[in-house]
Amino acid sequence: MPTVTFIAHSGRETIVTAPAGVTVMRAAVNNGVPGIDADCGGCCACATCHVIVDSAWFARLPPATADESDMLDSVSSRQPSSRLCCQITLTDALDGLVVTTPATQG
Repeated sequence: MPTVTFIAHSGRETIVTAPAGVTVMRAAVNNGVPGIDADCGGCCACATCHVIVDSAWFARLPPATADESDMLDSVSSRQPSSRLCCQITLTDALDGLVVTTPATQG
């Protein structure tokens, strides 16, 4: 099963394991990761699962959809490697993924 490391803006790391096919958001919610509220439940209708993907991993992800990019436009802390983790599905190729939650999601 793939693992994901969530790094809070404080520097605290939380490592979770989830089955392939589960979204990074669902893995976070199921494991109580702070900073991932997922208010819309994964419908790409809010930005409360905003993460900044580590540069070593960003190019391995499929590109953001237009809907995801539009939703990220509403985030004041958007970075070039920002994604909504409800839109990232875990695969074995993403085992070890590292993401950071922004300070605005404390």
